[in-house]
Amino acid sequence: MNIVCIGGGPAGLYFSLLMKKQNPDHRITVIERNRPYDTFGWGVVFSDQTLGNLANADEPTARAILQAFNHWDDIEIHFKGQTVRSGGHGFCGIGRKRLLNILQARCEELGVQLVFETEVRDDQAIARQYGADLVIASDGLNSRIRTRYAASYQPEIEQRHCRFVWLGTRKKFEAFTFAFRQTEFGWFQAHIYQYDGETSTFIVETPEHVWRAAGLDAMSQEEGIAFCEALFAGELDGHGLLSNSPHLRGSAQWITFPRIVCREWVHVQDGVPVVLMGDAAHTAHYSIGSGTKLALEDAIELARCFGQHGDSDAALAAYQQLRAIEVLKIQSAARNSMEWFENVERYSAMDAPQFAYSMLTRSQRISHENLRLRDPAYVADYESWLARRAGEQAGVAMRDEALPPMLTPFRLRGVLLKNRIAVSPMAQYSAVDGVAGDYHLMHLGARAMGGAGLVFAEMTCVSADARITPACPGMYSEAHTQAWRRIVDFVHANSDAKIALQLGHAGAKGSTRPMWDGIDQPLREGNWPLVSASEQQYLAGVSQMARAATESDLARIEQDFVRATLAAAVAGFDWLELHCAHGYLLSSFISPLTNRRTDEYGGSLENRCRYPLRVFRAMRAAWPQDKPMSVRISAHDWVEGGITPDDAVVIARLFKQAGADLIDCSSGQVSKLERPVYGRMFQAPFADRVRNEVGIASMAVGSIFEADHANSIIAAGRADLCAVGRPHLANPAWTLTEMARIGYSGAGAGKGAVWPKQYRPGQQQLERNLQRERQLAAANTGLTPQQVAARLLEG
Repeated sequence: MNIVCIGGGPAGLYFSLLMKKQNPDHRITVIERNRPYDTFGWGVVFSDQTLGNLANADEPTARAILQAFNHWDDIEIHFKGQTVRSGGHGFCGIGRKRLLNILQARCEELGVQLVFETEVRDDQAIARQYGADLVIASDGLNSRIRTRYAASYQPEIEQRHCRFVWLGTRKKFEAFTFAFRQTEFGWFQAHIYQYDGETSTFIVETPEHVWRAAGLDAMSQEEGIAFCEALFAGELDGHGLLSNSPHLRGSAQWITFPRIVCREWVHVQDGVPVVLMGDAAHTAHYSIGSGTKLALEDAIELARCFGQHGDSDAALAAYQQLRAIEVLKIQSAARNSMEWFENVERYSAMDAPQFAYSMLTRSQRISHENLRLRDPAYVADYESWLARRAGEQAGVAMRDEALPPMLTPFRLRGVLLKNRIAVSPMAQYSAVDGVAGDYHLMHLGARAMGGAGLVFAEMTCVSADARITPACPGMYSEAHTQAWRRIVDFVHANSDAKIALQLGHAGAKGSTRPMWDGIDQPLREGNWPLVSASEQQYLAGVSQMARAATESDLARIEQDFVRATLAAAVAGFDWLELHCAHGYLLSSFISPLTNRRTDEYGGSLENRCRYPLRVFRAMRAAWPQDKPMSVRISAHDWVEGGITPDDAVVIARLFKQAGADLIDCSSGQVSKLERPVYGRMFQAPFADRVRNEVGIASMAVGSIFEADHANSIIAAGRADLCAVGRPHLANPAWTLTEMARIGYSGAGAGKGAVWPKQYRPGQQQLERNLQRERQLAAANTGLTPQQVAARLLEG
């Protein structure tokens, strides 16, 4: 093949040498606009896993890179005058110039033609000049080729919210260091790592509005560098900061990060494929150090695909399919990380230990148990600190020892929970005339005895016409109150779990069949009239049409909620939740998708929340003051024009002002047009924002199915409680099972077992983790598990 690579960065160079190594008869040319062996930038970072991938692809290149690397294991976080250190992370740094020199030398050794100081303005002319069968567009972040064929590649480019400057220093740092400084203008942070024997990269970052408030937009390059030197003088120890971009004037050295993703990676021009690679195809935020990693792995995969497939079309199709998935994973983690750094202010009220833990786990790729695998001592110390603090906040005397975060106590008002696990409210469709019977006694009783700290009954309806289905439970008659009293008494007599009632009104989603008989489908007969914020039909052409509620309807429904609240108190429930999510009646007022009213209950978000807040205040006044009330909201409608996470923060703030104690952060189910982005813990970021921006307790829910998930969420301060639903359906003793699985050997969860007695992440579990890590390392480096173990012991 005749191959032309436009752009002599890591992607183009590495792909060229791999293809030349694969078949020396290929004629491969790399065209670069800069001078030979010249580059801009400071150091780049790889993980140990990436090094393994390089070793498998081309051992001589990997060996040369390894010899030039600066390796470290530790991360240090500097925050509020404290330093938190965690080890076992395994990073390598190398100067970008040195990396390119190694790749250039290897290309020349294999016979790749390198053409420098050539600006490619017309890729089609270059393809004709070289008779190219394949053109690689590795021309970087501001790719001309991507722009030229944008109709084919369909790029999405999003400029993010922070300004950053890429600097260097002669100060050597033995750990990857993150330093945070609060100023009168806002927060600044520095990302610092040593990449050779005498130089460290020093990136300074801050939100755009802080950057402008500090006057950096009007400073010269020298003045901006001096500002950063003064700000991070404690880290620099008298060393200066260096710039290698003297051609940039004024504040031009401060740039924003573009998040780039392309729907297609291949364009065919006159029969010649033009293939995106590296930053031209995608970007990943520097806070997880994956831009160069992605570029090199693009090159590895495309070369591998050409080696496996007999024709170019099949190779290119496989390349895009495989790399698009891997890039999506990295970009998802990078986005989480990037947004964390964009919102340092959100976490600034945390104490240093929790702030550091939140930062370490910000991408959600590193979990609690993954941190333990890396640094068991750090995690044990942190768990001990977190348990002591939780005990102090809950007014409970705690042993001075490590405890899984999900098993720490939590108090709201006069209610004390023994741990942070809640059983989600889950519709069971098993009531008769609204009466909760033996099924509910078994269902809720078993889960209360299964170890959870709080058990929610399913949404219980405040009137017969408020039910979702005829099989839903109610709280609108004396029979209902007594039935619930029987269940509450059982839970209190046989466990230390607390039990909560969730009250709601189905609105336009009412008068339907049980889900196994046709979810959201109207009853075949016996339908009752429906009301909603505005006239609507939940399933177009299928559902019954709900009429817009009148003022008399609203007054009656408010009294229904108050009556049910009083009944819940008589029944002895410990906790009450108001359901304002999932498209039910109160949710239909909040979402602009379902509220088109022109009166005082429509229009602005504050107006749309007016009726749900009116109901909540009336309930709060009727509910015992020593018992908490929570509110479930849909924090995201997942539909353009619907509720967004920004709106959820405002909604939570309004309910907090009305007296809510906790916000239960769910999402969706408001419109059938929704397009949720699923994934493990996918709704935890909503709980994170509500808790840390509004200053109210929050509950995370959704795809939390391991103790590791719950421990990570609670330890990072992303939520105060974790609601676990479907896993509790499969296993009523999910909490006890997970406690045993992570090595907890304390008391059971029967009556009297309020607080954990002993916690040891058992040696066997640690050995299993270590063995798994050895096997993974072996798979990535070609070493045997025994060789890996020996190297681990050698440090």
